[in-house]
Amino acid sequence: MASVADIAAYLDQTLDVRAVRDYGPNGLQVEARPVTDPVRRVATAVSANLAAIDAAAAWGAEALVVHHGLIWGGGIERVTGSVARRLAALFDAGMSLLAYHLPLDRHPTLGNNAGLCDALGIGGRAPFGELRGVAIGTIGEVAAQPAAAFHQRVKAEIAHPTFAFLHGPAEVRRVAVCSGAAGDLVEAARAAGADAFVTGELAERAGELARELGIHLIAAGHYATEVFGPRRLAAELATRFAVETLFVDVPSAL
Repeated sequence: MASVADIAAYLDQTLDVRAVRDYGPNGLQVEARPVTDPVRRVATAVSANLAAIDAAAAWGAEALVVHHGLIWGGGIERVTGSVARRLAALFDAGMSLLAYHLPLDRHPTLGNNAGLCDALGIGGRAPFGELRGVAIGTIGEVAAQPAAAFHQRVKAEIAHPTFAFLHGPAEVRRVAVCSGAAGDLVEAARAAGADAFVTGELAERAGELARELGIHLIAAGHYATEVFGPRRLAAELATRFAVETLFVDVPSAL
């Protein structure tokens, strides 16, 4: 039977965490049970918020694997407020927490961007969009279609309200994607020849920048563009380790 140590070692290697200089630690973040203890149930989620932790605990998960963990930047400075409540919930449930941020965005089959590309019918894929020395986005080709039709497909496939700045060519053929808050990659997307760039959420400056660059820019929600990786991890871990898995869906308006 698999242990948290087994799962962490597999995901660390498979997602190639050493290749990315991230904003926080990837891998095991909270050890709420001995790492060698066997686990039968593993939950996945986009973020380690209290709702996701409580839902995973209620289901009986012994480990929770998320995209957005609890530790960022310089680490946890104080165990107070929401941090204290989230940690208490993890320890009360004996549920360890693993987090994979940029490595999960960029993985070519398990990642958020891979899921976005599959949903939008993007083929002939290649990496694009360097961040901290590593490409984290994906660019590829779609069947030629009017820009309005492509926008409708994004809305239909991701099922989330969009912000759309349709300033590119009449037909969309080449599309770049990067899940989450990657609006600042719009210049890299245009430089790579993209007619359209799909991401999650944007800074205020992004719309006019898209107009000046002559590219379609579509933001389809930070959370909504990052469910793909956690869902795929659930399926992968169930197959690899013969554990029960559950994707905990805690939708966000953003």
